[in-house]
Amino acid sequence: MSIRTTARRRTSALRTALAAVSLTAALTVTGCTDAPGGSAASDQGGAQPAASDPAAGPAADPDLADVPDPVAVVNGEEISKDEFARSYQAQAQQAAQQQSTGQEVDPASLRSEVAEQLVGNRLLLQAAHASGVRATDADVDATLTSIAQQNGLGSPDEVVAALGQQGLSEDEVRAQAADQFALTAYIDREADVPPPSEEELRAQYDQIVAQQQAQAGGQADAMQTPPFEEVRDQLAQQVVSQREGEAAQALVTELREKGDVEVHV
Repeated sequence: MSIRTTARRRTSALRTALAAVSLTAALTVTGCTDAPGGSAASDQGGAQPAASDPAAGPAADPDLADVPDPVAVVNGEEISKDEFARSYQAQAQQAAQQQSTGQEVDPASLRSEVAEQLVGNRLLLQAAHASGVRATDADVDATLTSIAQQNGLGSPDEVVAALGQQGLSEDEVRAQAADQFALTAYIDREADVPPPSEEELRAQYDQIVAQQQAQAGGQADAMQTPPFEEVRDQLAQQVVSQREGEAAQALVTELREKGDVEVHV
């Protein structure tokens, strides 16, 4: 396993925090293929199976008949069963792809995780709107363009078409993209994350190399390990994403303590 693959598979805490609201995560249900270098799906090892793909296993058709509607209420705003189902299905497929031991995903644990992500995202989005963060049409277009690039699609129109397969109208897709922009912009503004030092990046690089050598029994081919300079920027982005994720979780904890949250799953 290369150092680049090792770094990619250390899942970004920020992407995890945003998973339930992410249109990129939703696209995994349609089986879109990620372009190299950057979406949640690529960080987890490649393209995800389509919902109709038999290889996707039970996660592709989860039994959510007993899930209540609404799933949760956050400061008076309901999180619907349909919203929960879309996020659950996407993340169940991603989790299934990560299983290397044959152990099945625990539906109860995943339900709780998805519900908590949705609650956290709603709290952050409410705070973002309360602070005046709003997405312009240009912001929405830029968000959809980024999502298209991450999923190997040619344009925002293709994103709309792919999500249309899940029953989302163009207005709904643009509304979710606006929410995604506002949530991310709010976290970026509030997080105030310092850049990592060269010493931190060197230490992370050395740790990954040591892990590779241990996995190969000390016989790792040096030619397969790129020099630090080639992966420095990727490692820096990873550290920043992790710190942003930690800051986002701290914000969620604070907002939840002050808010009124009911979770029904």
